[in-house]
Amino acid sequence: MPGESSRIDKWLWSVRAYKTRSEAAEACKSGRVKVNEVEAKASRELKVGDVVSFRKTPVSYSYRVSGFPKSRIAAKLVKEFAKDETPQDELNKLNVNVQPLFVQREKGMGRPTKKERRQLDALMGVN
Repeated sequence: MPGESSRIDKWLWSVRAYKTRSEAAEACKSGRVKVNEVEAKASRELKVGDVVSFRKTPVSYSYRVSGFPKSRIAAKLVKEFAKDETPQDELNKLNVNVQPLFVQREKGMGRPTKKERRQLDALMGVN
């Protein structure tokens, strides 16, 4: 492994948790990043075995530090430096089905009648 410790903002950026190092630093500054259940500043040094938790709406991710890459790494190599410990119920929040805001109608059908509107409302679960 290239190093024995690293700044938390640099580590979060290098394992692709955030797109830029400044985004990672901002997340630390705003209190969305914790190391071993304690809020962490961007300059906090990580050690192998630390658990890093961070919130990216709507999911709270959790990783165990396995090593420290010397720079940003390919997505396939992330598992060598960070063990994903995010609970499955948190990951399921990414797959929530969003109901459509409207129902597609055939072109030229015009506005729905009162009866059709009631049927659409019943279908969508609106009272």
